[in-house]
Amino acid sequence: MAKRTKGEGDAPGRLSSTVENYLKCLYEEQQKCPGELVGMGRIATAMQVSPGTATAMMKMLGNSGFVDYEPRGGSHLTKEGQEEALQILRRHRLVELFLVRILGLDWSEVHTEADSLEHAISDKVLARIDELLGFPTVDPHGDPIPSPSGRIEHRVLTNLTDCRQGARVRLARVMDETAAFLQLLGQHGLQPGEWVTVSESNEIADAITLVSDNGGSVTLGTSAATKLLVERDDEA
Repeated sequence: MAKRTKGEGDAPGRLSSTVENYLKCLYEEQQKCPGELVGMGRIATAMQVSPGTATAMMKMLGNSGFVDYEPRGGSHLTKEGQEEALQILRRHRLVELFLVRILGLDWSEVHTEADSLEHAISDKVLARIDELLGFPTVDPHGDPIPSPSGRIEHRVLTNLTDCRQGARVRLARVMDETAAFLQLLGQHGLQPGEWVTVSESNEIADAITLVSDNGGSVTLGTSAATKLLVERDDEA
């Protein structure tokens, strides 16, 4: 059974950091293919463990009521498991924003830091951080921050590659949080909240050129552009 125990770096009365990491991982994998079971191979790859280790953990979480596990089929979170996962994501994403906005860390390095801090921070401290930041709804990468009750604000987002030439769009979410990719975007000022115009979409060159409102210009390959989600300008 997954008990609420205090391990090294964990807050009192909370699930172990290992269990929390698996619940968060399963939630994120489910978002990639809604309605489908998540196979052990995907979980093992995301958690960087063997398939056997991932299977053993899913069975244990199944016995604890957090996961519905189907042998040779896969897993998905139960209602209780999803509630726990959303609270873990809330802590992680609020901590990321705190590290960027208050401590001044670069957005390319806060994901790893938040992975550690999310297990130790108390609900009381988290509530004060939320208040200090003005009750934000997205983190530095544009990922939604669940509310205290686990609600996520719905936004209609479009993949950058689906935008026509001449469209003016607001960068809303980055789907790749590897340090190298975020550093590349940061060098060109391509962060959530920035408005850009798709000045050229060249299928032959497999590239998209963006011009920001401040006049800067950058060309991205399609593989990079697919990792950016945007909000369209209603007037465009």
